[in-house]
Amino acid sequence: MNSIRNIAIIAHVDHGKTTLVDKILKQCSLFRDNQESGDLIMDSNDLERERGITIFSKNASVNYKDVKINIIDTPGHSDFGGEVERVLNMADGVLLLVDAFEGPMPQTRFVLTKALERGLKAIVVVNKVDKPNCTPEETNEAVFDLFCKLDATEEQLGFPTIYGSSKNGWMSDDWKKPTTNISALLDKIIEYFPPAPQHEGTLQMQITSIDYSSYTGKNAVGRVYRGAIKEGQPISIVRRDGKIDKARVKELYTFEGLGRKRTDEVKAGDICAVFGIEKFDIGDTIADFENPEGLPTINVDEPTMNMLFTINNSPFFGKEGKFVTSRHVRERLFRETEKNLALRVEETASPDALLVFGRGILHLSILIETMRREGYELQVGQPKVIVKEIEGVKCEPYEVLTVDCPLDAASKAIHIVTQHKGELMVMEPKGDYQHLEFNIPSRGIIGLRNQMLTATAGEAIIAHRFDKYQPYKGNIPGRIEGVLIAMERGVGTAYSIDKLQDRGKFFVEPGEEMYAGQIIGEHIRPDDLVINICKAKQLTNMRASGSDTAVALAPKIVFSLEEALEYIQEDEYVEVTPKSIRMRKIILDENERKRKEKASAEVEA
Repeated sequence: MNSIRNIAIIAHVDHGKTTLVDKILKQCSLFRDNQESGDLIMDSNDLERERGITIFSKNASVNYKDVKINIIDTPGHSDFGGEVERVLNMADGVLLLVDAFEGPMPQTRFVLTKALERGLKAIVVVNKVDKPNCTPEETNEAVFDLFCKLDATEEQLGFPTIYGSSKNGWMSDDWKKPTTNISALLDKIIEYFPPAPQHEGTLQMQITSIDYSSYTGKNAVGRVYRGAIKEGQPISIVRRDGKIDKARVKELYTFEGLGRKRTDEVKAGDICAVFGIEKFDIGDTIADFENPEGLPTINVDEPTMNMLFTINNSPFFGKEGKFVTSRHVRERLFRETEKNLALRVEETASPDALLVFGRGILHLSILIETMRREGYELQVGQPKVIVKEIEGVKCEPYEVLTVDCPLDAASKAIHIVTQHKGELMVMEPKGDYQHLEFNIPSRGIIGLRNQMLTATAGEAIIAHRFDKYQPYKGNIPGRIEGVLIAMERGVGTAYSIDKLQDRGKFFVEPGEEMYAGQIIGEHIRPDDLVINICKAKQLTNMRASGSDTAVALAPKIVFSLEEALEYIQEDEYVEVTPKSIRMRKIILDENERKRKEKASAEVEA
């Protein structure tokens, strides 16, 4: 194997990264002809398969024309930017995938900025050229304009473009001339990207991700930047804070296909996994035993949002989860910060609560969802943006929000975003759709998606990315309607729900258990209403003909975890257990809630 190419595949969510990796793996004969490989092979995590998005970056490797190509599949959502920022350290070049119809989107800009800042060259792949109404040439021009806006160098601006369809498995220099495979792309990778440089000298390898194996435990994954690493070799670990520890390499693996191959030595330029080091973090450097030299640490953008994580203290505490104490929750959150660079955890005045900082609601909700699947029970508070003081001015994070919606729904979309303090920056037609771009505070995006999808009959395509901190925009109206709150613990009855249907929409159904203080529906008015839906019909021995009418109940509203996090207000929690997602008031007792409201009103007066 003479030369190596280390390639990261970057793109906006759902533009076809993981599908393209599938086709590369299949073309390079990683699977037998009769082997069932499935789709989205790299999205191996359950959550990734369910949501159809890449959350964790992963490595694979193929051999093509005697060249080893290491492929790094990256997430497309800016909430997982921490993953992108660290794995780009392993790459020598990037494949920028862009949808031929949608063109460059906010996250395309985000991941491309990171690649260009590192001085990486790019091959642009205009994907999905078989879509109706797509404009491949215009998309290519839009990508060129984006490179210019991001201050790309002259060398980076000379990028080649490949057109094709990942789904149908073909790539070509000309989108009007489909081929039968993706050789055009693989040939261009070998021709355009230089071989991985082999720096001479003592060992330097930066740990860019942590891998877990049921056989070998915790492995350090990274790229050998200088020298070579050997099995059994004594090494130094240069920590991010400058401390140096000594260790020994027990086993060494290189990536081959989707798996790994044990090896004795890995030279500069290749990506490998090292087993045998006990304590290490992402960003640490594996260096020479006698003359350790650390590499520059990985810089990750600051979090923009925080959320309170606390133990579950509801009446249903401990019914469904295995790990329910504050010790369990604390240990799990601090363990997550070891591999999730964009996440920060801080102690609070209460021993039962922790403040968790992340990139956005999706970033934090994926962590909560992972924890509940592992058997944890916890409660989380309303997401809040991080407000900073810059040069004496109170500032908050702003995002670029893009909305593609049907032409007749554009005015509704603009009205909703402007209510959330967004400013319209771009408005242009895009086929049958209207393309809108807004500058909006991150606070304004919380709860916006549901309203937007309702107003556009589910047809709006919404995307956003963090832009910068700007002056605080003032109060943004929260939820307009109040909530319906359960009066007592018990099981909901069809009789009671039917009688109270004119009061609002319900989040529970007959036969569901609930407790006092739980949020069970949305009120039709702005104030909260405490109701009893556990009351059964009183039976008598006197019956009149026709007095029992059939009960017709509207179906309950089911919230996903993100929707619940966006729905709650400051005085509410989302209770998360392995089997349930419930919303509740922080203070469950109605009288105590009223006393607190009265006390706070007196303080304000």
